[in-house]
Amino acid sequence: MAEFGNKQVILRDYLSGPPKESDIYVRTDTTRLKVPQGSKALLVNNLYLSCEPLLLFLMKKGAQQLPGYTFSTPGSPIIGYGVSKVLESGHPDFKEGDLVWGITQWEEYSLIRSTDILFKIHHSDVPLSYYTGLLGMPGMTAYVGFYEICSPKREEYVFISSAPGGVGQLVGQLAKLMGCYVVGSAGSKEKVDMLTKKLGFDEAFNYKDEHDLDAALKKYFPQGIDIYFDNVGGKMLDAVLLNMRLGGRIALCGMISQYDLDRHEGIHNLTQLIYKQIRAEGFYVNNYFHLYHKFLDTLVPYVKEGKITYVEDITEGIENGPAAVLRYSSGFNVGKSLVAVAPS
Repeated sequence: MAEFGNKQVILRDYLSGPPKESDIYVRTDTTRLKVPQGSKALLVNNLYLSCEPLLLFLMKKGAQQLPGYTFSTPGSPIIGYGVSKVLESGHPDFKEGDLVWGITQWEEYSLIRSTDILFKIHHSDVPLSYYTGLLGMPGMTAYVGFYEICSPKREEYVFISSAPGGVGQLVGQLAKLMGCYVVGSAGSKEKVDMLTKKLGFDEAFNYKDEHDLDAALKKYFPQGIDIYFDNVGGKMLDAVLLNMRLGGRIALCGMISQYDLDRHEGIHNLTQLIYKQIRAEGFYVNNYFHLYHKFLDTLVPYVKEGKITYVEDITEGIENGPAAVLRYSSGFNVGKSLVAVAPS
């Protein structure tokens, strides 16, 4: 049984508010490369690790309230989605050499004991990093929220908040492929340019430059909004409600403007749901993983035909993992944020 040095990104203490430099650190531990006898565990070499809201949420004490996930604990590697290669398997569904994506730990080598959220990668002729985003959980979230929750129709008016992220950039492109009019909001001019110049959004705006969100939405949607894909909640959701069209649909995917607040902001315009017969629905992507193969059948051809573009923000080296988490949390990433465990 060989022993290897194993670089790990460790949670020092539960987060209260946005992560700080003192909250996470790198250490090198010793790993014994062996699956316990009789176990269905997998020993994996992690290749890519994903930065996303869930990663930060699982570093908070309240993560115990999120069904289906193991939360990060102080003194241990942080937990999140990643792409890995199987080195040894005690599980009948996985074998040595398989490429997988799912829940792992932020370290070079992990022993994965639960395979409930672990998927074998069959399409390895696309960038493996895409399985942290476009072809992984964020991509599934976009697919489910847009098609299953919003039931889109051609030429509808679609608005996406936090549009440059791992979810939003795909929602916008799926909407464009349906012939919809698509607008996204972002937090910098660089991200606004990415949406319109790289991803084909019709319009985009920097919400930080808009002191009146209601007026901004009326400017970009004089006819109103049919579909709102909500990633932020708060004041943006409140303003959107005033601008929805009759029979509009809202996919409540995330509320990143609220996660670090001690007291969440209230929503004042909920009567619009009644007056305009709007359907707003929250959803949990884990409940839709049975659609994963259908999702791949849709997305992989789009990727290979060049109909979908995906922008990634890659940090090289797990030793730079804490910096990547802080950069993501501060909004400095442009595109889907992830860490390549070993520098290329």
